Amino acid sequence: MIIRIPALLACLVVMGRAQEALPIWPNFAPGETTKNPGVALPLNPKDNPPITRIKDVTQPTMTAFLPAKENATGAAVLILPGGGFGYVVPDLEGSEAAKFLNELGVAAFVLNYRTKTAATEAEPWERPLQDSQRGIRYIRAHAAQWNLDAGKIGLLAFSAGGQVGAIHLSSPDPEWKTTDQVDQQASRPDFAMLVYPWRTLNEKTGELIDPIQITKLAPPTFIVHTSDDASTSLGAVEIYAQLKRAKVSAELHVFQNGGHGYGVRAKEGSVIGSWTVFASEWLKIRGLGN
Repeated sequence: MIIRIPALLACLVVMGRAQEALPIWPNFAPGETTKNPGVALPLNPKDNPPITRIKDVTQPTMTAFLPAKENATGAAVLILPGGGFGYVVPDLEGSEAAKFLNELGVAAFVLNYRTKTAATEAEPWERPLQDSQRGIRYIRAHAAQWNLDAGKIGLLAFSAGGQVGAIHLSSPDPEWKTTDQVDQQASRPDFAMLVYPWRTLNEKTGELIDPIQITKLAPPTFIVHTSDDASTSLGAVEIYAQLKRAKVSAELHVFQNGGHGYGVRAKEGSVIGSWTVFASEWLKIRGLGN
């Protein structure tokens, strides 16, 4: 059974503190000729709780999850789910992470970025990067609407989204033609959290893949990985090392086990579910969370 996105978004509103789901581009996203918010794949009965996977996204949308007003810090996070670029996972690596952030007083915005096609197979990160940059700009441009501090807008990126996030850290403001007042904003995040960033290392050279160019312009970054992840933790280690060389504040946690794709959930036989405790303290020390 194919689930159309409007029905899925309605579920998110009921299940969480979702405020709205909206397209982030005023018309077609760059390079697109269709506006498809995507379709949900059939649920896998082995997933407990269920995990949603959305494919065929050409119109990226963002769903806002806002904390209670009395607890809000003014900080916000754009969440980039994983999915190997073939789909995005807006609950396991989206709305569930938003709940964790909201409890700290941090607003969260889950981005369903564009998924890959045959035409984008060679560089599947490129259009999600555009969407991530536009997402940061969109949140900044509407900061007053959500009672946010435009100088406290960060990223939380999982798996393939973590690869995009790692590229985003030091990317200059994009040069596409300005379409509206959103594109007047800076696109670089003020802080970042990368959780099991996927395939960030060129295993032949032992260096980060070419699109990841860490510089002193990168924001303070928190990184999580596991030693037994099939997507080697050496990529996360190298991202940390590059941040350290650039004199950018960074924190790295590599847990002994837990594999890949756990989001903020606990995993039997591992303490990987505790990464959110360390992330919470990192956010609090930086004056971003309560």
